[in-house]
Amino acid sequence: MKIAVDAMGGDYAPKEIVEGIELARDAYPDVEFQLFGQTDQVKKYLKNDHNIQLIQADEVIEMGDEPVKAVRTKKQSSIVLAATAVKEETADAFFSAGNTGAILAAGLFIVGRIKGIDRPGLTTTLPVITGKDTGKFVMIDVGANADTKVLNIYQYALMGKYYAQNVHKVANPRIGLLNNGTEADKGDMNHRKVHDLLAADKDLNFIGNVESRELLNGAADVVVTDGFTGNAVLKSIEGTALSMLKLIKGSIMNGGAKSKFGALMLKSTFGEIADSMDYSQYGGAVLLGVKAPVVKTHGSSKAPTVKNTIGQIREIIDSHMIADLNTYVTDHAEDLKQIKDSIKSSK
Repeated sequence: MKIAVDAMGGDYAPKEIVEGIELARDAYPDVEFQLFGQTDQVKKYLKNDHNIQLIQADEVIEMGDEPVKAVRTKKQSSIVLAATAVKEETADAFFSAGNTGAILAAGLFIVGRIKGIDRPGLTTTLPVITGKDTGKFVMIDVGANADTKVLNIYQYALMGKYYAQNVHKVANPRIGLLNNGTEADKGDMNHRKVHDLLAADKDLNFIGNVESRELLNGAADVVVTDGFTGNAVLKSIEGTALSMLKLIKGSIMNGGAKSKFGALMLKSTFGEIADSMDYSQYGGAVLLGVKAPVVKTHGSSKAPTVKNTIGQIREIIDSHMIADLNTYVTDHAEDLKQIKDSIKSSK
């Protein structure tokens, strides 16, 4: 198993990327790594090159670069070369913490989408924090497509199902449509059309609409939405979690000796709460709908998150999820075409 890594992408690259890859290498001896980047910079942080190959990339796509233009013009960048390694099948997956738009563009234009999938969707795993045992769920799309059509969201449900089944090992994942109410007639016309499409598909365990306030309570195993809404919800969850932790800390520090003593007694409990809200433990965001795993982790990721993301990629490759999805799309090509035609005719 070989993973192509953009060693130059991220706020703390290449240091944290290299350290994270070494942690992953030690944890997963069956994985080999191709580190694309400016080798003189990468070598500074590499302690042991066992199962790690350094490949020179003369250019770097910066966070502020226009994504599509950068992918087309910076042919010798670490992102483009890593994606090309996957396209040429010298690597099984592509990983980066760099420019999100460039990673998505490289996944779409270089790695290539699965035939029959109109638009790949960006997928993340989030925690379920109610009950004695915490769990997790998948949300797609969280930012790949701000302008999303009815057919795209329907296909997100198919892809999310295969991800939850193969990677999370959920036998018959519950699929929910993110909406502003649980009733079937809620939302705009597009949401109603998506609801009816999902409800009519007997291959999907569609449970109806779900509201954003119930997501962390385990409302569904797979939540589908358009990329604009999904990204806004994801950032709202991140912001709320960080704000609550700051609020608790501020109240403790301003509450006098009694509050501080109480906080000391509850230190382990606060740690458990913070851990349960930390979705970086599940890895990065996966671009579903392309021919090989393309995974992006947060730009501010440190070495432990990089290591967790490699573990996630390893699970995706082992699960054969993409091959299974490809087979399903191929076998149901006529059905999917009929759905596409019915959507067009209903406009």
